Amino acid sequence: MDESLKRSVLRKLPYGMHVMTAVGAGGTPVASTLTWISQCSFTPPLVMIAIQKTSQMHEAVEARGRLAVNLLGEGQREIAKAFFRAPAADAGRFGDYRYEPGPLTDAPLLTDVPAWFEACVTDKVERGDHTVFVAEVIAAGVRDEDTKPLVLSDTPWTYGG
Repeated sequence: MDESLKRSVLRKLPYGMHVMTAVGAGGTPVASTLTWISQCSFTPPLVMIAIQKTSQMHEAVEARGRLAVNLLGEGQREIAKAFFRAPAADAGRFGDYRYEPGPLTDAPLLTDVPAWFEACVTDKVERGDHTVFVAEVIAAGVRDEDTKPLVLSDTPWTYGG
């Protein structure tokens, strides 16, 4: 297979940009920009999320099995960029971004994003350099119904291929 062609095609897959959060085994909140996520069931409401095995986020999700996904709006590139290497959590903030604990998971919910959901891991597939976690959505909230989502293809960044 032509590696350049494969990379080009896989980078054309559409992805939203989000900030995934969790509380690690030691009780420390962690966060990371997330693109590899998709809904995979209506009943029960399930999502599948691919997380790099070497990441702090993987460790936190593996340890507690609970997480939140903070959906970003089209004008929130700076938030996405800030969580490529997330600032440490301190007193309800990740750097410039305030959060509150999720009602069911305690995973941080960013207060400046248009929507969020909390989920509990039900299954996982370990292949390659990412683990695919299947998680059931157990709570959700909308702060701005009219915001359009931030999409990876609308940014200068790539993740995939």
